[in-house]
Amino acid sequence: MESIILDVDTGIDDALAIAYAVRSPLAEVLGLTTCFGNTSVEEATRNSLQVLELLGAEHIPVAMGAPHPLLRAPLKQKATAIHGENAIGDVELPLPKSEALAIDAATFIVNTVRERPGQVTLVTVGSQTNLALAIMKDPEIVKLVKRVVIMGGAVTVPGNVTPVAEANIYSDPEAAAYVFQSGIPITLVGLDVTMQTLLTREHLADWRAKGTDLGRTLADMCDFYMDAYHQFNPTLGGCALHDPLAVGVVLDPTFVKTRAMHVQVDTEGALSIGRTIGDLRANPAQAPNMDVCLEVDVERFVTHFLEWVV
Repeated sequence: MESIILDVDTGIDDALAIAYAVRSPLAEVLGLTTCFGNTSVEEATRNSLQVLELLGAEHIPVAMGAPHPLLRAPLKQKATAIHGENAIGDVELPLPKSEALAIDAATFIVNTVRERPGQVTLVTVGSQTNLALAIMKDPEIVKLVKRVVIMGGAVTVPGNVTPVAEANIYSDPEAAAYVFQSGIPITLVGLDVTMQTLLTREHLADWRAKGTDLGRTLADMCDFYMDAYHQFNPTLGGCALHDPLAVGVVLDPTFVKTRAMHVQVDTEGALSIGRTIGDLRANPAQAPNMDVCLEVDVERFVTHFLEWVV
C-alpha cells in the first residue's frame, strides 16, 4: 500500500483524483494539502473538505497552504470557464462540518515526511508552491520522501494555458523551477500523457446508473468539465483525466513508460514563461533530474480508475 499526501487546488479533476486515491485499496491517504490555482486556496480547502465528506473520509486531515505564488503576482486567474464559479462544476455540496488543520500545508508535509522517512509519496496536482515552501522549511526532506509525482508540464507537446506552458507549472514557475533543481526524486506526469486519458459521457451515464450520491455528484461535476472541454476542443469527446493519472502512476507505475531526463522551467521568457524544457538529446548537457512520462497504457489505466472512483 502506498502512503500518499495529495497536494491539490481542488477543481473537478482534483476531486476525481481524491476519490480515486481514497477509494483505492492500494493507497493510504495521509492528508490533503491545498493551494491556489484552479480557484483560491480558501475555496480549494472548502472543496477538499466537502469531497472528503462526500466520500465518507472526513477523518483525513486537510492543511491549507499557499494563497499566491512564491515570488510574483499571479499569472492567471481562477479557472471559472473550466471548473465553474465554485471550481467543482457549480455543483452545490453541503458546507463541510470538518475544518482544516491549524498548521499550514508546508508544515504538514514536513512533519508527515519526518514521521515516516522513506515511506511518503507526495502527489502534487496543482502548483509546486507548497512543496517548494516545505523544502525551504526543511531541506532534508528531499532525502526523506519516497517520491514526488507531479501532474504538470508539457515536455514534448503544446501547453494548455499558453502555446508552450501547462497550467500547474505556469501557476508558479519559480516554485516549479525550485522543486525541479532541489534533488527530490520526481516523476513528471504531464500533458504528454494526460491528454490521452479520457472520461466520456458514457462513463458518466454508468456512474448515474449506480444510483449513489457519489456517482451522481461526480457525474454532475464532469458534465460541466466536458462542456468546457467541448468549447476548446470539440473533437476530443470527453475530458482528460489529468490529476487522476498522477494518482494512477503511484498505484501502478506500469501504467506509463518514462524516460530519465533533465527538465528545467523557463521563468523569464515573455512568451515562454512556464515552459518545461526537457533535454531530449542523446548526450544531455546535465544529468537527469526526473523521470518524464512519455507513454501511457490508456485502456488499462482508465479501466482501473473506473473500477475504484465511484
